[in-house]
Amino acid sequence: MSEPVKKSAHEYRADSIKRRNRFATVSVVLGLFLVCFSYYFFQIFYTANVDTKDRPVYVYIHKGDDWQKALRSTEKTGAIIDKLSLHLVGKLMGYNKPGAVKPGRYELVNNATNRQVINLLKSGRQTPLKLTFTNVRLRRELASKLSKQIDAKPRQIDSLLSSPNYTRSLGFDTTTVLSMFIPNTYELYWNTSAQNLMQRMKTEYEKFWTPERDAAREKLGLTRVQVSTLASIVEAEQQQHADERPRIAGVYLNRLKRGMKLQADPTVVYANGDFGIKRVLNVHLQKDSPYNTYKYAGLPPGPINLPSIASINAVLHPEANDYLYFCAKEDFSGYHAFAANEQQHLVNAHRYQAALSRAGIR
Repeated sequence: MSEPVKKSAHEYRADSIKRRNRFATVSVVLGLFLVCFSYYFFQIFYTANVDTKDRPVYVYIHKGDDWQKALRSTEKTGAIIDKLSLHLVGKLMGYNKPGAVKPGRYELVNNATNRQVINLLKSGRQTPLKLTFTNVRLRRELASKLSKQIDAKPRQIDSLLSSPNYTRSLGFDTTTVLSMFIPNTYELYWNTSAQNLMQRMKTEYEKFWTPERDAAREKLGLTRVQVSTLASIVEAEQQQHADERPRIAGVYLNRLKRGMKLQADPTVVYANGDFGIKRVLNVHLQKDSPYNTYKYAGLPPGPINLPSIASINAVLHPEANDYLYFCAKEDFSGYHAFAANEQQHLVNAHRYQAALSRAGIR
């Protein structure tokens, strides 16, 4: 056997230098990798990833959504710049863990980072919305309008409004429950359930009926529902000029006191169920319905729309007058001509009919 060749001192030094060079090279590469890796993570966590284009942007997360569906809903807003990084940060921050996804309506802030977005969604800090509802006549219309603003289906709301037992628990029936909804602006959360919405409206209804308002209606001898019912007729009669509503309310209250039929055209339209009727004709007056105030004396069973606060106040504080009749003015201003007796009313009505004929309106 041959003996192993011994390396010279020079060769040992050369090998040592090579090893140090290789180590240095590997260290530099690893260092660069770590710098790049750290920079990438810094970027995806702390670089702005939301561009709202100066418009309000909301994320809607439904009950039962998982984290991926929640982030897809976030992406669908069109405000997320880098979708992949949002999912990565979401996973790294534990948004995929049980209980991390909280349903609700969240507003995205312009230039927000992925970290800020995920923290917002995990926190459950929703942005409340302003609930409104106007121009409603029927329960199904109300259910439809409300469902477009909160996370509840129309049938869920309508089933409560149509339930005798449930409406009774609120102090109403299925005919009068609409009077519980006072048109206003209410702040609440998007994921409010149908039942919680009803309870909220009941609370707001009780707040609305202050001791002062109750004292005013008691002076008139009316219940809260009756006030709302009469106010709905006043509102339907005068939609353009709120300043005339107290006078119209005074007319109807005068008729009620005398036991006269209200003979309110809007109730006939409601009774016929055809809201496209422009002029009430004799054929419409024949409709047998408790809402037809040409056939039946007194107030109808419930409101024919959701009267505004202005109309409710007009009933509570009516103008004191002797009028029993009114019809549209012949100048088409939207105001009415009032009369204390039928003879003057016929004169006013004739003037209006003549103006219609001159204008070619039938």
